Amino acid sequence: MEESIFKKFPNPDVMITDSKNIDNLVLQINGHIHTPYSYSAFSEIRQSFDMARKEKVDVLGINDFYTMDGYREFSEWAEIYHIFPLYNIEFMALQKDLQEKGIRVNDPNNPGRTYFSGKGLKYPVDLSGSILKRLQDVQKGSNCQTGEMIEKLNDFLKELNMDISFSFDEVKKKYARNLLRERHIAKALREKIAEVFSDEEKQKAFYVKLFSGKSVKSSMKDEVGLENEIRSNLLKSGGKAFVAEDDKSFLSLEQVIEIIISAGGIPCYPVLLDNAKGEYTDYEGDFDKLYRNLLEKKIYSLELIPGRNRPGILEKFVSFFNEKGFVITFGTEHNTPRLDPITVLDGNKKPLSDNMKKISYEGACVIAAHQYLVSIGEKGYLMKNGRARLEERKKFINLGNIVIKHFIAEG
Repeated sequence: MEESIFKKFPNPDVMITDSKNIDNLVLQINGHIHTPYSYSAFSEIRQSFDMARKEKVDVLGINDFYTMDGYREFSEWAEIYHIFPLYNIEFMALQKDLQEKGIRVNDPNNPGRTYFSGKGLKYPVDLSGSILKRLQDVQKGSNCQTGEMIEKLNDFLKELNMDISFSFDEVKKKYARNLLRERHIAKALREKIAEVFSDEEKQKAFYVKLFSGKSVKSSMKDEVGLENEIRSNLLKSGGKAFVAEDDKSFLSLEQVIEIIISAGGIPCYPVLLDNAKGEYTDYEGDFDKLYRNLLEKKIYSLELIPGRNRPGILEKFVSFFNEKGFVITFGTEHNTPRLDPITVLDGNKKPLSDNMKKISYEGACVIAAHQYLVSIGEKGYLMKNGRARLEERKKFINLGNIVIKHFIAEG
């Protein structure tokens, strides 16, 4: 039976009273990693904890798409490694009003499409009724789309007179835990090509056929590069195995937020910020306007992946929203085949500034305190009307620091 990691924790008053020996040392956090329960660079969850220990990262946040199935295993390794777990989830929502206006939110290619996270969900998970069905329907819809991609890929391989085919169940059993993603298909195809053609020149020749005459850019030993080329040439828009996502299958942002709050979490907007050319999406380019839009939707938490942003822009943006009282955390995602360090680095692959580390740790502390309080039946960071307890943020930071360090010390 699943149990809360806080089952042995004292009550809040005792925690605070007994916290005289708790320091204010800022710990390294990574609040957003994907695991094999959706798609991940990690071959297993334990690998992320191994890396975290070696890199002295003390707080890890699981952040899989559409599923909380990894929470139990994540908790078990967290207790073994004495690394504090944050329970998060990620969705793709659709804001139809913004889609109709052509406004790009945090998907640079699809107006209205909105990546959205929930932070600090209650564990063990307690969802039932219509909310649970809504989540299950999203998972089913995602797998159906991937299944259609596999069927189209099989048809194309048959056109090429190749005796290669896949079944949904086969690929899911070998590569996925619950959700079968587009990246799983790319990995399965790359491995099958390497298996069928032992000679690298024959592999290259087949990739040219597969890519409709385009030369393959990656070496045959570059697994990440090959899988990315498979995705861009076959599985993305215009590709032979591409299946468009049905707008009707997307939840609205309001529905996503309802799931997150019902699961005990904090709604959190993932910020794309600047791209390699210094460009912003329509929704994020004006910080003041973004701030007003988020407040209107009762969103008081942000997350960023600093590795894709220029340090100066990151500092400016984070400082702006930190001063407004937002809970801000950083992560690495690890939702591609490339196994990068689990330490959060900036866009120049350099360590974050002390100020950025402090803000991110304080954000993790608020989420940790929220998780702890909600798990023992007390009020978390959100009020009943969905608004955040902004005036109590320092109190939550203090309690979260105690909770995290108590867990690390006690396990």
